[in-house]
Amino acid sequence: RLNADNARFLLLAVLIVLYMLCGAAVFSAIELPTEREAKERWEERLENFTRRHNLSREYEEASVAGIRVDDIRPRWDFTGAFYFVGTVVSTIGFGMTTPATIGGKIFLIFYGLIGCAGTILFFNLFLERLITVIAYVMKSCHERQLRRKGVLPHNGRRGSGSSEVDSLAGWKPSVYYVMLILCIASLIISCCASAMYTPIEGWSYFDSLYFCFVAFSTIGFGDLVSSQNIRYESQGLYRFGNFVFILMGVCCIYSLFNVISIVIKQSINWILKKFACKCCHRCQRRLFSSRRNVVMPGNVRSRRNISIETDVVNESDTDGRRLSGEMISMKDFLASNKVSLAIMQKQLSETANGYPRQMSSNLKQNGFSGGVGALAIMNNRLAETSVDR
Repeated sequence: RLNADNARFLLLAVLIVLYMLCGAAVFSAIELPTEREAKERWEERLENFTRRHNLSREYEEASVAGIRVDDIRPRWDFTGAFYFVGTVVSTIGFGMTTPATIGGKIFLIFYGLIGCAGTILFFNLFLERLITVIAYVMKSCHERQLRRKGVLPHNGRRGSGSSEVDSLAGWKPSVYYVMLILCIASLIISCCASAMYTPIEGWSYFDSLYFCFVAFSTIGFGDLVSSQNIRYESQGLYRFGNFVFILMGVCCIYSLFNVISIVIKQSINWILKKFACKCCHRCQRRLFSSRRNVVMPGNVRSRRNISIETDVVNESDTDGRRLSGEMISMKDFLASNKVSLAIMQKQLSETANGYPRQMSSNLKQNGFSGGVGALAIMNNRLAETSVDR
């Protein structure tokens, strides 16, 4: 299964690279002619303006001084388009290069829909493998510590520490250790990338770190963008290094964000649990104070003459329950009050009829007398009907 997952991960990575190459070719084919036409119109107007105002001398002086006004790097050549699709599928979106044609904008909608979904899946699979590697390394270190302590045998066989071996089978690293390792990895990648950007792009080291965070976290403000100058020393090597650093940085920061979200979720659950415990204590206190004047099951008494058997109350088992306001079962209710259910139903019958009925000898002979509760009400009614007849 692990080999199948790794093969799926590698296949997805290859498909994403091919998808980016095809997208770069399509965007270059759509947008590059429009860019060339705009550049030609601009050069024509600039030439007319120069002839009209006789700016050839000033133009030559600016060129000698190193000011380049005609040598503009095309944004939609293949390398520029590949950099653009990389910012699209990684959801960075610097905004320095955007499609200008209607066809390019329509193609971007469908291209970004599939590309972003595939890249997010790639990041998730990368996170799984990264956590697997971290867990394997930490588990190996944990096993070494147990072997040094003598808990595990050095030959790996199950001996006295078989229980420890069984516990290691399902052992997983703490999320806090994973978060710490990802933080260190992201910091190392950012520092190395900043060391590359500072001399090549001419930024300060702090600005380079700032760019790394904005780019790796896919925020992409666009105030600082790498690989936008006309020429670089070792241009091909720099663009490859830029691509690798952005890819590794985005993967690490994305993984770090997922782990931090787990820590935040745990913190929120802990706060809610503490808050719920306090609320439960307060609610129980309010419930107890509000039910002081309420007739509790233990306070129910029949005001009629009840025999001594039914008047005996066992308070030992239910006093604590009534004082705490906790609900009691029907069994506890009957055991604590010793009130016959038949007597209570008879009282209900008399209350429903309005007065205690005196059953005559004629009613008793009809066979409808007897019963308690709802059954008694029905029997009395049937008895009256039979007498009336």
